[in-house]
Formats: sequence, structure tokens, C-alpha cells
Amino acid sequence: EVQLQASGGGLVQAGGSLRLSCAVSGFTFDEYPIAWFRQAPGKEREAVLCISRDDGTKYYVDSAKGRFTISKDSAKNTVYLQMSSLKPEDTAVYYCAADLGASTCLGGTDWQYDYWAQGTLVTVSS
Repeated sequence: EVQLQASGGGLVQAGGSLRLSCAVSGFTFDEYPIAWFRQAPGKEREAVLCISRDDGTKYYVDSAKGRFTISKDSAKNTVYLQMSSLKPEDTAVYYCAADLGASTCLGGTDWQYDYWAQGTLVTVSS
């Protein structure tokens, strides 16, 4: 059974950092791209960052460049989203998702991703 479990969210002050984790089970972890999405209050869910089979990364949100990085630990079957210099506009529920139909990160659309974790809430206070 494929499962993704997101964790690490919380309340942080603007300028602070958080690391989100996405623990994966039920499929060959390194074979498929895994992305982080977020959904802010009153807004549509958007893709943030993705890591491919070959560890290539793809940013979908310009504001994340220079502040967010994505990485994976194959020994732990876990993908991380390291967020720094957080801003109030980063407040959202963050989700990780796996695309079992591709080997590289493609467009950041919801329908491409087959399996989703429950969200983890990140709140950035000003």
C-alpha cells in the first residue's frame, strides 16, 4: 500500500526556518518524482518544488527560489522541504505527493500526482 506522511509543520516567526518531512512507503522511493504543494487560506493549491528520480529539482514558485530547498534521504525513504527566511505569505497547508507515472518532475499540476499525504500546517507570524 502506497503511503505518504507529511510532518514538521508548525508556528514560526517571519524570518525563521522549518523543515518538513515526507515519509514514503509502498513503492520504490527513488524511482519517481515527489513534489511539495501548498494551499493557502482562500487560494488554490499550488506546486512549490519537486525532486526527480535523478535528484534534479524543479521550482514552481519563484518566491521559493533562494529560500526553499528539497532533498531526499534514500535510507529513510524521506523527502525534505527545508524552508528558510519564511514570510507570512508562506502560511499554508503543505502537502507532499508522488507521481508514479513519470521519472522526472513535469508540470506542477495536481492531476499528475497519484498519491498524496495529508497536509501539515505551516503558520508564519509577522
